[in-house]
Amino acid sequence: MADDQTQQGQGDQGMTPPPRPGDDVPAGGLDPSMVFATPPKPVPQQQDDGSAGAGMGDDDSGAVPPQDMGPPPPPVGTVATKEMGYDDEDLRVLGEVGNYRFGSVADQLTNDNIHMPAHPETQFDEQRFLMLLRGSISLTRDEKWRIIQAIPKLSQFQVDELQKILEEERRKFSELSPKHLSQLMKLEQKHAADWQDLQSAYVQQSAKQQEQSQADEIRKQLGL
Repeated sequence: MADDQTQQGQGDQGMTPPPRPGDDVPAGGLDPSMVFATPPKPVPQQQDDGSAGAGMGDDDSGAVPPQDMGPPPPPVGTVATKEMGYDDEDLRVLGEVGNYRFGSVADQLTNDNIHMPAHPETQFDEQRFLMLLRGSISLTRDEKWRIIQAIPKLSQFQVDELQKILEEERRKFSELSPKHLSQLMKLEQKHAADWQDLQSAYVQQSAKQQEQSQADEIRKQLGL
């Protein structure tokens, strides 16, 4: 709903709103300037005092609150103790989330039905790129779709830098102390549902294109 209001506001100002899943994309890919409806928020940066950088405050955008001085969550199967630097809050949250660690929800998803457009000017691991993209909790569903559509127009440097940003995001959130695991799990679950919705949108779009092609072929055969 917020995205709809943002796009409506852009329309009121005479600006063309960015396309959404299901919309037509220009031949040769989407212009990269159309990817973001609003400037992206930065990934939390580690400060000297161990806190996360500004721009990722605990607000309704779904960002994670500043990191404390605690260590990152232990590997699954390792019992956390106070001797390892965890406090009561860490131990409580770890007990609540069980085997959840940041990324474990996204790792259960697939890239099925997500179609990467041709990109003859760039070379990269498409499946890994999509894996990192689906795991991002900083990008919206529509922004992820628009990034995919813009791939043909990105340079090799831009693709490499974007992948580095996605990898850095994954690493930074993985390093947040156990106190944030409950919130991260909820965010991941929301973004996982968005990714599955995007997969469904691709299926519907493919079916629509196939029906259109069949109709065109019938008209051609009839000489219409």
